[in-house]
Order: sequence, then C-alpha cells, then structure tokens
Amino acid sequence: MTNEAERVRPIPYSGKSSTRQMIDAALMTTLLALCSQIAVPLPLVPINLALLAVYLCALVLNGRWALISVGLYLLMGTVGLPVFAGFRGGPSALFGPTGGYLLGYLCAVAVIVPLAPSANTLWRRALVCTLGLLACYVPGTLWLMLMTGRALPQVLPLAVYPFLPGDLLKIAMAASMAPKLRTALRRVK
Repeated sequence: MTNEAERVRPIPYSGKSSTRQMIDAALMTTLLALCSQIAVPLPLVPINLALLAVYLCALVLNGRWALISVGLYLLMGTVGLPVFAGFRGGPSALFGPTGGYLLGYLCAVAVIVPLAPSANTLWRRALVCTLGLLACYVPGTLWLMLMTGRALPQVLPLAVYPFLPGDLLKIAMAASMAPKLRTALRRVK
C-alpha cells in the first residue's frame, strides 16, 4: 500500500503555464546553487549537497525543465557567477579536474527524468536516484582520470569511495523529500 504523500508524478502543466514552469525551474536552479555552497572541502572533489538538489530537480520538474534548470546552473557557473562549490565560477571550474562531475549533473537528470513517472514509492525513487548517481560518477571519474593522468584504481579512493556514504544519504533524503517539495510547489500560486 502506497501512501498518497509517497507518490511522485511530474507537476502537470498546461500549455498556458510556461511562466509557472520557468519560475519552478528558476527556484530549483537557486536551490542547486545554494546546496553547492553547503560543502566540505577535500583535496580533489569537495563534498556538497548539489546532487541532492539535482535529484530533487529531476524528480519534481517535468523533463525539459529539469534539464533547463541544471543547464542554467552550469551556464551561470561557466560565465563566472560563483555558484559552484566554494563559491567558484568560470570556465576553469567547469573544465578543471572536477568539471566532469558538474557535467555529470546533466547526465543524472537525463537518466532520472524518464524514470521519475514510474518512481511512485520511496524505494523506486531511491533506485532511480542511484542510477542518476552512476550517471554522474561515470563522466566525472573519467574526466578526472583524463585531467590528472591517474588510473582508475588511483582515482576511485580519491573521488568516489569517500563520497558513497554521503551520496547514499542524499539519495534517501531526495527520495523522501520529493513528494513534499512537489506538494509545496503545487500550492504556490
């Protein structure tokens, strides 16, 4: 038996509510920028809450608006706005060693969005977010290997293993928070 609060479906928008879609996407972009600043600095890749916001964006917004929201965040950071972890911005942040993880946010959204309509329970949402995490880790880790010249066995202990417990916690948080956030966005007129 599924509790109604656990069900997550994309917010239904009619063709005439594109303003509402833009506002929701802008709010999610803002959430992503804020969550990026809640960070613990580490030598190569900082621990932050950005992926939590990415998961929520993908679970709450309709497909293209989730991609637009994350894409806008990346564009803002690329042009120099300090939205990336540690108040960094500019092309060097996006094309530096951790840039693959930033681009991996788009991959995560692209994986989660088509699966979100069937993720109507806590466990399904968690599974979908786990697939999104893998979609973020793959390009990020490959990019880090390319940028540092290190092999996979050298990169995993630096850029993946330390992050797994926190990322699993972010997945659990997103899976439980998504229905509440969706309800809150529906109530905002």
